[in-house]
Amino acid sequence: MIFDYETLKLLWWGFVGTIIVVFALTDGWDLGIGILSPILGHTDDERRIILRAIEPNWEGNQTWLVIAGGVLFAAWPLVYAASFSGLYVAMLLVLFALFFRPVGFKYRNKVADPRWRRAWDWGLFIGGFVPTLVFGVAFGNLLQGVPFHFDGDMRAFYGGAFWQLLNPFALVAGVLSVAMLVMHGACYLRLRLADDLQLRAAHAARLASLATIVLFALAGVWVAYGIDGYRLTSAVDGNAVSNVLAKTVERAPGAWLDNYAHYRWMLVAPVLGFAGAVVVAVSGSRRTALPLLASACAVAGVILTAGFSMFPFVMPSSTHPGSSLTAWDAVSSKLTLQIMFWVVVVFLPIVTVYTTWAYAKMRGTITLETIRTDY
Repeated sequence: MIFDYETLKLLWWGFVGTIIVVFALTDGWDLGIGILSPILGHTDDERRIILRAIEPNWEGNQTWLVIAGGVLFAAWPLVYAASFSGLYVAMLLVLFALFFRPVGFKYRNKVADPRWRRAWDWGLFIGGFVPTLVFGVAFGNLLQGVPFHFDGDMRAFYGGAFWQLLNPFALVAGVLSVAMLVMHGACYLRLRLADDLQLRAAHAARLASLATIVLFALAGVWVAYGIDGYRLTSAVDGNAVSNVLAKTVERAPGAWLDNYAHYRWMLVAPVLGFAGAVVVAVSGSRRTALPLLASACAVAGVILTAGFSMFPFVMPSSTHPGSSLTAWDAVSSKLTLQIMFWVVVVFLPIVTVYTTWAYAKMRGTITLETIRTDY
């Protein structure tokens, strides 16, 4: 099966979105649980129980972040170049924060000193909170546009500074990201824990879901009335060779709502975002998979809402709108996309089957007896 160039561009926009959603759904609860561990766990044993829920799988889940970086490099090389160069300090901040995770999991229980273990608990908190916040801030800045442009030789130039990323709307998006993944992590814990820890996780999930609803609504109103969106004002030939500078773009209030007027089915994303969080908020404390499924819908809905709003834009430019990167012109060659498509077709089912098997083997309720047997 050979697709035309336009279809391949659409497929890879979908693949990138899927990878981001899968990363948020799997490593998202790991990040959320890292944030919750020193808060929900009142004793060392309780924190060990909480961390045991994700220890067997967190490394595999974090692999999706590596895959996302690789896919950006191969499928959207201009996005990779502009984002990794311009947002270098933010990327390093995420990387350094993530260093706490492998070291924390490996060395936390090596020394019995409570101060040692407590220090690593807060290290794991940093390893969950900082990346989650930065990812949300990044989405907030993408919706506003990033100060970059390309010259005639297609060299990327970034005109901003790190502190400019921490603007009010981006910080709202960052806090929304934290609330959303804390909700997701708490829903996972309430399915895996028992007794008082399960009740605390359920309570945390409800609080985080309420924060998610309020912040998602605030961000939506802000996007509609407080910031400018972007729209293409020139014709698009999806089968043409990619040329970032061969288009015209305008900024306009409410432009990010255009797609919802033209493609009503996209409204399913914000509906999922709100409905999933509402289900978590009204759920009881009984051990059931429904809150986790609802949380997954909420996380996917929030991310897809941003993606659908921006389509076909991937990385808009606030200083030179004509240099904005879209799904049509930020891509690699047709041959590259075609080869990578078949790589995905072959290996994605294998990864999915293995991941499902790994979670099936590690299922069950985690108790103090469980961790004493394992360690």
